[in-house]
Amino acid sequence: MTLIRFLSACPICLLGFLCADIPTVSAAEAVVPAQLDPRPFGPDFPGLDGWATGNWWTKPSATPEAAKAARQAAAKAGKKRRVPAVPFRLDVPRDEVIAFALYTLSVPPGEPERSTLKLSAQLFPLKPGEANTVRLQIDRGNGWQEVARAAVRYPGWDATFRVESWDATQTVPYRVRHGDTAMFSGTIRPDPVGKPEIAVAVLSCNSSRTPGQRQELISGLRAADPDLLFFAGDQTYRHTEHTVGWIEFGLQFRDVIRDRPTVTIPDDHDVGQANLWGNGGGRATNPAGASGGYFYPAGYVNMVQRQQTAHLPDPVDPAPIKGGIGVYFTRLVVGGIDFAILEDRKFKTGPDGTIPQMGPRPDHIVDPAYDRKAIDLPALRLLGKRQLAWLAGWADDWQGVRAKCALSQTAFCGAVHLHGNPDNRLLADLDCNGWPQAGRKAALRILKRAGAVHLCGDQHLAVVVQHGIDTYRDGPWAFTSPALVNTIYGRWWHPEDEQPGPNPVPGSPLPWTGDYEDGLGNKITMVAYANPEDTSDERQRADGYGITRFNFSAETVTFACFPRFATLGADGKPKQFPGWPVTVPLASPPRPSRQETTR
Repeated sequence: MTLIRFLSACPICLLGFLCADIPTVSAAEAVVPAQLDPRPFGPDFPGLDGWATGNWWTKPSATPEAAKAARQAAAKAGKKRRVPAVPFRLDVPRDEVIAFALYTLSVPPGEPERSTLKLSAQLFPLKPGEANTVRLQIDRGNGWQEVARAAVRYPGWDATFRVESWDATQTVPYRVRHGDTAMFSGTIRPDPVGKPEIAVAVLSCNSSRTPGQRQELISGLRAADPDLLFFAGDQTYRHTEHTVGWIEFGLQFRDVIRDRPTVTIPDDHDVGQANLWGNGGGRATNPAGASGGYFYPAGYVNMVQRQQTAHLPDPVDPAPIKGGIGVYFTRLVVGGIDFAILEDRKFKTGPDGTIPQMGPRPDHIVDPAYDRKAIDLPALRLLGKRQLAWLAGWADDWQGVRAKCALSQTAFCGAVHLHGNPDNRLLADLDCNGWPQAGRKAALRILKRAGAVHLCGDQHLAVVVQHGIDTYRDGPWAFTSPALVNTIYGRWWHPEDEQPGPNPVPGSPLPWTGDYEDGLGNKITMVAYANPEDTSDERQRADGYGITRFNFSAETVTFACFPRFATLGADGKPKQFPGWPVTVPLASPPRPSRQETTR
């Protein structure tokens, strides 16, 4: 059995094959085999990830030119044959087959010289006879030295390196090599533990309907120079072509990814679904996902997760969920900030069949007479028991930590009124983490005890809220980033009575701030929001990104939010959305409390 077939057949390798040292690979196993499985995800889904599987180089999708020629030939023959429009050339020159790389460092408290580097490389699809290994080289001042090798996995064309005893106090150039000529280079930064301010970029929802580069976003991110990049999900909307969509994302953002730690976590569109309630595993009945579970096979979901998360620190509780789907929830410490990386949709119960439908679809409630308590049933889950139990322990572990922050896919409230278009008002959207309400409260109590702020994406609408748990303003602060490119689904904060809530923000340019209940009855204090002005105009869709700055000297956290197409203010700096920046206290470690549920 060739190594590449072994990797696709082995469940452990599907979850992440990691190489700390140069593995033993025989000459016969060192190349891509002559035959690649054309249906690696089974006969029920023969076209899944089809642009990058099988004899991919012979398909019309291999290059934009071939796709165009196939469309013209079909039209000339009078055939209604759809040939997909590939976003870029897949059959690249062979010295360009390494698309990008991304990394994290795990730094033990007080022992930066004993850190662990995990770095993933994403390749364009390879051809038979080409090497199926990549090499990691670093330069510590004595020239380039090879420190690790890793196998390129199929399907997916990705590889992950693991290097123990990494010195996180040094700046180290790296390069990933394939064959004799292909190379991708970058820099491993030292852990910024001594910096008085740590900046985190918050990004999500990168619409594939607008292909091509993201230079205006790259320019803004380079100017902000964050210490950590957090991509909260929907890095691609290619759905059933994740490998190509993931490469597309990497090509767009590799010039900032290459030289700083990066967290990427997949969301619903990354795994090919309109929405995702993971339900602890199992099969969803359709890609809309409301029944709970995953629609596409575990092999595809695991490939997506591996491509996006194999470079993260090891999962804290690695047991897979039902169906053999892996998990990745974990912790990452950067600059003394302890980040809990959550999977807020993996264990969540789906609404279809568990509560009555009260709108046009199972997750949309439009009936104003509905009973909020009636949909908060004891059997419903949000974060799941095992993830919640770990999070409770994380909240109390302050060894070597200056601050805490939770990273997840979506918001713990429904801070949206209008969905999809300005005429579609929903009372409640069960896709958000405001439902189930008891699960939301359990999660927020732990984050409050930890003194953690919450950063997320998904909603396409930038907001800053302070959560209320039992009363207004007794919960943690949260920042939801805007969509990077918002062509998919606009959302608006627009109270029906068009009145501010009690205790509005003094002097805010925004009319609707203050204390509100969302459609699920959750208490929130709205501090800032960035509604689209015109979703048909890309400069008025409220596209953009967030920068969160933890200032340890001032003991504050500042949420900044910038439009994708930023303009300069009188001070020569990019203007933020009206209502930003928002500055809140940096919480001190609270006294531990063990009055938590296990929902």
